[in-house]
Amino acid sequence: MLAAIGAPSIEALFDEIPPHLRVQSLDELPAGLSEFEVMQLMSARARQDVRALCFIGAGAYEHHIPAAVWSTITRGEFYSAYTPYQAEASQGTLQSIYEYQSMMASLTGMQVSNASLYDGATAVAEACLMAVRANRRSKAARILLPRSLHPHYRAVTLTTTLNQGLAFDTLAYARDAGHVSLEALAAHDRQDFTALVIQQPNFFGVLEDVDALTDWAHAREALVIAVVNPISLAVLKPPGEWGAQGADIVVGDGQPLGCPLSSGGPYFGFMTTRMQHVRQMPGRIVGGTLDVEGRPGFALTLQAREQHIRRAKATSNICTNQGLLMLAGTLYLSLMGAEGLARVAAASMARTEELLRALSAISGVRRVFARPGFHEAVLALERPVAPVLAALAERGIQGGLDLGAYYPELGAALLVCATETKSSADIDAYARALSETLRAARAA
Repeated sequence: MLAAIGAPSIEALFDEIPPHLRVQSLDELPAGLSEFEVMQLMSARARQDVRALCFIGAGAYEHHIPAAVWSTITRGEFYSAYTPYQAEASQGTLQSIYEYQSMMASLTGMQVSNASLYDGATAVAEACLMAVRANRRSKAARILLPRSLHPHYRAVTLTTTLNQGLAFDTLAYARDAGHVSLEALAAHDRQDFTALVIQQPNFFGVLEDVDALTDWAHAREALVIAVVNPISLAVLKPPGEWGAQGADIVVGDGQPLGCPLSSGGPYFGFMTTRMQHVRQMPGRIVGGTLDVEGRPGFALTLQAREQHIRRAKATSNICTNQGLLMLAGTLYLSLMGAEGLARVAAASMARTEELLRALSAISGVRRVFARPGFHEAVLALERPVAPVLAALAERGIQGGLDLGAYYPELGAALLVCATETKSSADIDAYARALSETLRAARAA
């Protein structure tokens, strides 16, 4: 290769870098290993990976994944394929996206879905930008953002839109019930705002009064952005049926649909909307068509990314189609069906109620919000949460999320979650460990 390009050596390829900027040696790097030695090292590391009982939710949920999901998507034609830019050459990929879009539109009660986004947090940010483009009646580019929205979603949204001219007003949650009340909206009653974000269930696992909130926003000519857990839609009213008119944009994270807890990801974001807003939707949309011989096929119908149109005209310059994870979600939904998804949702709610009863019976533990929820809830402890979680971790239990950094006003508050993967024995083990940990802390 050097001869073909006329270079005398590898070093000559880097002759533009001044000598004083070059690293002469990498003393901290260990010596190279053979393939066999690497396999031995990785096997030893894998043996250190001990699975703990996990009761953390907060946007990342442990659900049973049918073996067929990852057995299928790890096939070479799926696992090693990137999203095709000449997509008509890959009818299989296009059909899988089309089926995904159809399922997500049906699940959320909306008319159209895109081909997925990077994750749930960026999907919320994209939805806020989309709402500003879609709601021409509003001149404020102002979004009402509940404080009970996932704090990571809020942070990513603020960062993504920092230089986009959007403004955000934070809505307080009711301290006794954990939801956004109509009283919290009173200050915005006569203001110009573009959209209201509603998370259902919210970050605390609490169910919002989505009908009242949606109708309130629409009565003031604002759009409604729904942020939902897809599993919950098997038992809760879909956003397309909220209030008199339904939500306008629906987003969320597809991780519960067949994506494992793989050290934080990757996940995929979903977005659905009404047909009237389809040209403001970021990402890609696959549609059905006929070829020149009249045979059915699939094609990219809308491509609003900057790779396809002028950058200034693009609806997004950062959106990413998570094709592999989207396919996992499609297979999961196909295998579970409406009945299976409803069973998962119902079992998760039942396990969480069982968990809350067991933990609330412990001295020094109480439930914070007196309102119906889905499969998460907030508990108040009698002492700081971090040392308690550390002690539980030593016993092989991931006990939940310390809310102190996000909601200091709640004091020693712990967010816990249970899904269908937890048994009564698991819950008893957690309750026993927490009780003993709190007793030991009192005695210390």
